[in-house]
Amino acid sequence: MMRSFCLALCVLLLSACSSPKLADYQNSSPPLKLEQFFDGPLRGWGMVEDRNGKVLRRFVVDIDASWQGARGQLDERFVFDDGERQRRVWSLERLANGRYLGRAGDVVGDASGAGAGAAFNFAYTLRVKVDGREWDLAIDDWMFLVDDKQLLNRSVMKKFGIEVGTITLMLQKVRPQ
Repeated sequence: MMRSFCLALCVLLLSACSSPKLADYQNSSPPLKLEQFFDGPLRGWGMVEDRNGKVLRRFVVDIDASWQGARGQLDERFVFDDGERQRRVWSLERLANGRYLGRAGDVVGDASGAGAGAAFNFAYTLRVKVDGREWDLAIDDWMFLVDDKQLLNRSVMKKFGIEVGTITLMLQKVRPQ
């Protein structure tokens, strides 16, 4: 009896540590098509939390997004609550197999991603400055389309396989003036 309980507890704990899979969202809607949502101006509001959930920073981001065939560009301009400004320019490429590659100046190597239903998952290594030093953080980036004008984004940051924080972002398409 005790052995069965211990086995059940181990299975429960291991399943709690597993990450979501794209297949979990295959039937969710509306479907997220990167080329449609990330086309034109976007504005976002977000926060960076430490591993305990304490909000470290808040930010606003403006994104100029465009696509030419299978190639896209996201020009992101961040303004943080302490006044710091950052810019990241993503070059995206849709591959024949429905996957995507991404590159940016502070991304180590290529970002790799794919979508299913209303979800998209991007995985990459981001080089960030922390207390005057550079850290390479593994990013597990999940996007979920709410409707044709809004998207929620949650990124888990890990160092040596240990979660060090999260980024939560709400993006909205900007209406033409």
